[in-house]
Amino acid sequence: MTQTAEIAVIGSGPAGLMAAEAAAAAGARVTIFERMPSPARKFLLAGRGGLNLTHSEALPAFLPRYGQAQQPLAPIIEAFGPDALRAWAESLGQSCFVGSSGRVFPESFKASPLLRAWLRRLEGLGVELRLRHAFRGWDARGRLRFDTPEGERLVEAGACVMALGGASWPRMGSDGGWVDLLRAEGLSVAPLRPSNCGFDVDWSPVLKSFAGAPLGPVTLTGAGRSLRGECVITEYGIEGGAIYALSAGLRDAIERDGASELVVDLRPDVSLEALAARLGRPRGGQSIASVLRKSGGLTPIAAALAREAGPLPADPADLAARIKALPLRLVGVRPIARAISSAGGLRFDDVTEDLMVRSRPGLFVAGEMLDWEAPTGGYLLQACFASGRRAGEAAARYAG
Repeated sequence: MTQTAEIAVIGSGPAGLMAAEAAAAAGARVTIFERMPSPARKFLLAGRGGLNLTHSEALPAFLPRYGQAQQPLAPIIEAFGPDALRAWAESLGQSCFVGSSGRVFPESFKASPLLRAWLRRLEGLGVELRLRHAFRGWDARGRLRFDTPEGERLVEAGACVMALGGASWPRMGSDGGWVDLLRAEGLSVAPLRPSNCGFDVDWSPVLKSFAGAPLGPVTLTGAGRSLRGECVITEYGIEGGAIYALSAGLRDAIERDGASELVVDLRPDVSLEALAARLGRPRGGQSIASVLRKSGGLTPIAAALAREAGPLPADPADLAARIKALPLRLVGVRPIARAISSAGGLRFDDVTEDLMVRSRPGLFVAGEMLDWEAPTGGYLLQACFASGRRAGEAAARYAG
């Protein structure tokens, strides 16, 4: 079966839906192809704990969050930045607010109301949504190939926007299966790697019994960076917001050296000298556990971590130093399927400023398929929305 589409968008995550909206608003006839039974599954899952659309930081602080991809992403995000994204959400009836951390959320705090309003808008723009269409590459005539429940479907498109996501949360639809398809076309794709992920630590049985326990606020130092935040002890190691923010450097160190050291300050609000003085007070008949809790101010999980590094020092100054700079050896990176996002993808050298593949005119790429990564906090979705908008507008111009 063969059909035609002026603009074919492959993938119905935030990048794909935004590309479809931008192209349709420019007057193009758009069809979205999605391999799952329903659209935007990963987007909905990400919004279960509160849909963090973007961040309220000014762009000079915002853009460096993208690391090595800052330069190619800067003009794309500047064209559709945090303020524009908030205005777009509000145009869908989803007023936004800025949380205490600077993160931006819809008032509903959920993804589903926004998605429902968005799909209604797309329908009003004439966008068609074809579900259960799994992309399988191109045929000899350059037509798009899809596997469907009714068999193979070929699509002739004036332009195509690919927004198939990375390889995290594959059960939601983004499994990275497109990598081999693009490499077979001679394109340079950086290997997909876990980002915003947890890490393995060889815990003792005692620490494993604390699995699920929150740790924080603490200050973490690793891979040349320090930040304050919270994390969670797991049976296999450690994860959580503060860990995710450091994950790129920690991951790179483990891939390079086989392990990475993470230093934890268990009492960031107390100076080393003040903590040593507290620990040096006469103990009377108190046990060391009581001293750590009362004088050291450590929670049970923090006290267990202090013991994890070896026998506790008897000298108060040395004990304070242990608490203020506890070394943890990270020995592995959690699998990409368990990561929040993924790094790697089609290299920016292979695409134009409008995200069109240089060697394949009419093919555009957006979202996590491109080679960039960012921490959580709204930066991930912002780049997906902005790149989808850029690719959709450019595809409409290309298709005329």
